[in-house]
Formats: sequence, C-alpha cells, structure tokens
Amino acid sequence: MGIYLFWGEDDFAIAQKVQQLRDSIIDPNWIQFNYQQIPGEDPKSTIDALNQAMTPVFGMGGRLVWVTNTSICQQCSEEILTQLQRIFPAIPESSHLLFTTNKKPDKRLKSTKLMEQYAEVKEYSPIPPWKTDELINKVKQIAQEIGIKLTPKATELLANSVGNNSRQLWNELEKLHLYGQQENKPLDETIIATLVNANAQNSLQLAQAIRQGNQGKALQLIDELLSKNEPALRIVATLVGQFRTWTIIQLKIETGETDNKIIAKAAEIPNPNRLYFLRKELRGISGKTLLKTLPILLDLESRLKRGQNPRETLQIKTIELCCLFN
Repeated sequence: MGIYLFWGEDDFAIAQKVQQLRDSIIDPNWIQFNYQQIPGEDPKSTIDALNQAMTPVFGMGGRLVWVTNTSICQQCSEEILTQLQRIFPAIPESSHLLFTTNKKPDKRLKSTKLMEQYAEVKEYSPIPPWKTDELINKVKQIAQEIGIKLTPKATELLANSVGNNSRQLWNELEKLHLYGQQENKPLDETIIATLVNANAQNSLQLAQAIRQGNQGKALQLIDELLSKNEPALRIVATLVGQFRTWTIIQLKIETGETDNKIIAKAAEIPNPNRLYFLRKELRGISGKTLLKTLPILLDLESRLKRGQNPRETLQIKTIELCCLFN
C-alpha cells in the first residue's frame, strides 16, 4: 500500500515524480487495467478514487490511482472524511493512491492531518530565485541523475542562467549531456554560456541595471527577456527576491549589525560569505531607497495579474524604479 500527496507550483517536477512512480508500480502490459487518472475538482471523485484503490489488481504489477487537482486538503465534507478514515488503513498492499495539487494543504483540517498520518507528503515548489546555494545544489542533483559532469563554475553559471525553472533546467542538462558525450572532461562555463539560454541571469542583470539607475540597459533587458518568452511574472518574482534581499541586508547594516551570520540568516542567504559581494553592490544606497522599491514591485505584480500589457507595464514600472536610484 502506498498513499501519496504531492503539492506545489512546480508542475514539471510533480509530473516527473508521477512518471517515476507509475513506472515503478505498474506492469506496462497491464497499464490499461491498473492505472486510473481522476480529475479531483468534483469532491465525489475522491470517493470514486477510493473505490478504485480497493479494486484488486488485474494481472501483474500493482495498481495506481491518481487524483489530480485534489481539493480535500482545502475543504473536505464529513462524508468524504469518513470514507477516508475507513479506507486509508484498508487499501491493499498492491494498490497505490496518489493525490496532487498546486495548493498548500491546510494543516488545520482533519483530512490534512489524516493525510499526514497515512501518506507520503512532499512539496514541489520552485526554489526562490534569490536562494543561489539551493539552486546550485539542484543543478548538481539533476546533473548527477542525468549523468553529466560540470565544473564548479559551470554549475554556478547554469544555476544563475536557468534560475528556478525546473523544466528548462532538465532540458538544458539533457542538451548538454548530448554535447558532453563527445567530451572526455567536465563541461566548463564557456560551453554553458554558449549553449544555455540565460533568462534567469538576465532577470538578475535587470535588477542590477535598475539598482544602478541604468534605464537604457534595463529596458533593453526587458525586451530581450520577453523576446525569449520569459513570463513577465517570473521576471517580477526574480526582481522581488533580489530587492527584498538587498533591502534586508542594507537595513541590518544601517542598524549597526556587523555579524554576517545574523545578517545572512535574516536575508535567508545560506552562505554568509556572499555578503562580501552583496555589501559592495549596496555601497552608496540607503535602506530607505530600497524600501521604496517594494511597493512599486507589488503594484507591478498586481497589474500583471489583472491582465495589463506585460511589456508596457514592465517598462513603465522599470523606469519608475530606475528613477529612485538616479
């Protein structure tokens, strides 16, 4: 028996994990009989999934019942909760029941507590763009899975170039793996710079251009990012993360804090040594100025979510941000 709850906004990572789970459970010759995918928007579909999970396996292998976009960890009727309590402990050893959702489970609900008791619960959310060390570790992990060797500088450049886009990371590493089969040594940063689309790196460069008040460079980077089909909200997420980090660091410094470990913890920077470079970036910039960027970025995000033109909105707000630093 296996019960699983995978949640988070990284749809690609969840889809990969589901595929791995399916391959490990189901005999491909019996997949039509032992694999069910059930939309979870209708609460009654949960009852259907539970009944399917209790059905004996046909032929060889195991059974997998997958409830997509489940809502039972956001709202759950007493009727469904009763069924969950009755069936979860009784699911046959050969059956596996999987729930997926992009919404965070509400830990106050009895259904969520029941899920935590019986299920393997795993979060698949994008790594925040400003958590560089975690992004680098993610590159190392997937590179090892794919079987490609990278130099440390190549690993760092790839993490900066792709950011938290797990789909692009896999695609780029698979492309590099094909290229690396012709090489007998780890791929270096020169190859990464040549072969990889650096959308995330350009978003960070956009933050740097804004911080420098370089309006022309900032507008050029916006055009480049949008021409590469980089989503406007993803650009904003990177900007928010970068300016949030800068703001926290500068405010801590201005309050007289000198311990890099304390500053790094407040700014959620795993490696305090990065502060040497971040401090240099912030010379001559006040915490008051950095604080003013956050409402502008919040308004930018809100306008984009309301459907305003991405290019025009990004350009207008970028000019407004650049004016803060002139």
